[in-house]
Amino acid sequence: MKNIVLKEVLKNALAYEGKTNAKAILGSLIKTNPELRKDVPALLKLIETVVKEVESLSLDKIKAKIKAEFPELLEVKKEEAVLGPLKPLPEAKMGQVITRIAPSPSGPLHIGHAYGLALNYEYAKMYKGKLILRIEDTNPENIYPPAYDLIQEDANWLTDNGVSEVIVQSSRLGMYYDYAEKLLQMSKAYVCTCPAEEWTEKKNKAIECPCRTLDKTENLLRYAKLFNEYAEGEAIVRLKTDLQDKNPAMRDFGLMRIVEHVHPKTGKEQRVWPLMVFSVAIDDHETKVSHVLNGKDHTDNAAKERIIMGYFGWKPPIYKHWGRINFEGFELSTSKTRRAIEENKYHGWDDIRLPFMQALKKRGYQPAALRKFAMEIGLSLNDKTVSQEEFWKNINAFNKDILDSKSKRYFFVEEPHLIEIKNAPAKNVEIACHPEFPELGKRKISATNKFYITKKDAQQLDEKHLHRLMDYGNFRLKGKNFHYESETYEEYKNAHDKGQIIHWLPEENNIEVEVLLDTDVKSLGLGEKSLKDCKEGEIIQLERRFFARIDKKEKDIIRCLFLHR
Repeated sequence: MKNIVLKEVLKNALAYEGKTNAKAILGSLIKTNPELRKDVPALLKLIETVVKEVESLSLDKIKAKIKAEFPELLEVKKEEAVLGPLKPLPEAKMGQVITRIAPSPSGPLHIGHAYGLALNYEYAKMYKGKLILRIEDTNPENIYPPAYDLIQEDANWLTDNGVSEVIVQSSRLGMYYDYAEKLLQMSKAYVCTCPAEEWTEKKNKAIECPCRTLDKTENLLRYAKLFNEYAEGEAIVRLKTDLQDKNPAMRDFGLMRIVEHVHPKTGKEQRVWPLMVFSVAIDDHETKVSHVLNGKDHTDNAAKERIIMGYFGWKPPIYKHWGRINFEGFELSTSKTRRAIEENKYHGWDDIRLPFMQALKKRGYQPAALRKFAMEIGLSLNDKTVSQEEFWKNINAFNKDILDSKSKRYFFVEEPHLIEIKNAPAKNVEIACHPEFPELGKRKISATNKFYITKKDAQQLDEKHLHRLMDYGNFRLKGKNFHYESETYEEYKNAHDKGQIIHWLPEENNIEVEVLLDTDVKSLGLGEKSLKDCKEGEIIQLERRFFARIDKKEKDIIRCLFLHR
């Protein structure tokens, strides 16, 4: 056990010039040795011991120890150095990888889509390739017209405008028609007019239907009738496959069918529509997709697409699947959410209570945080359940890592309660916008002897402790009155009876602040005047509270959106 931990700690120390990241070490150990999950406390204790030993060494001695005990850590693999955190794709060549994401326009993208989109984008970026966004709208009955624009907006946001090409399938119908006709001319397909139930019964028994043996001339005649004579459900183009295939789904599956439903793009002009596997096979070939990365529920579809491509003599892409990810406790149905919006249960797709990209973007989540979450899961066939608690914990941590160094801190006093501190000096207080990042600058607050603090803080003050107004001074409660005690933090720190450190605002020169929480409740209070210098859309930290995004700046009030703690 110690040897495993030592190797990981040394590897981490080498990467960070002699320093270590215990959290990263723990995560890496558990990822590569799942059995270590059984006793995490013991593992943490061992990591702590080994970290102390390693950090006591100079960087040269760390390298010498690695060379003696784990020389393989010094061998930088070219592929790993170039590719980064994701596992390499089979048969992938730099500059030649093309991936695609293919949502249907039933609504905007949610956190489930984000996982697949992020993986496809990161792999395309890793190999300096292309990501194609293909909107699959060949099912006219399940289309939400605003989704065309919303999906493109979401995809560009999540990938930092990394979408190389946008394709809408309804604009490519002529191409699908031509390829279907070619299959009929090759006698690889036929137009079936058998009743659906009768055909299914024959298929399950591996018996061919009468339509399957019709000659090419009859099939082409029937194909022409699809466009003007047959009614919906009366005829379908089927591919001739192996009727003895052990998987009934592979037997003579459909390619084209009639749908009379009005399409938002083509209206009533077109009534013959490709089934998904056919349009996907054609599009993947035409756009030169090299790797298809999607859920393992598409395994049968991948097999069907290979058959179609094989008939045309095309090389299929490499298919890699991931396991089902169940986002437990989230409502990800676009139809249900759309209905809830229409019933005014939500304000819109960007309602900050929703797990949709529009809402996460509005709150202030960073695309890189969502992509980091996807990369942490990786391209694995294992099914995974992600609870709300786990999802938000991870996303918030990744988001904080991105924002903390560039988000200024400000005082916000919720439910303001005015107190007077006797003998408190009037002075201009200069406060760092972030104590760990001086480059963010400072702001000034003019204080007298009257201060706003939160009602909750006021209720918790007692006579037994020395309390401190952050960056201003120390005070005590004596009876019913507050008395100024001293100025410096050192005096507070060295006191044997330390109490609370409280953020505050002066009696005057503040601005009203409203924060819309993720419960749809509005938190009202006062903020320091420096907030007036912020811009709409800027992400800030409200001291001791949470990150927030400034949504609107009005003359007398600043309206913010809760991001996370």
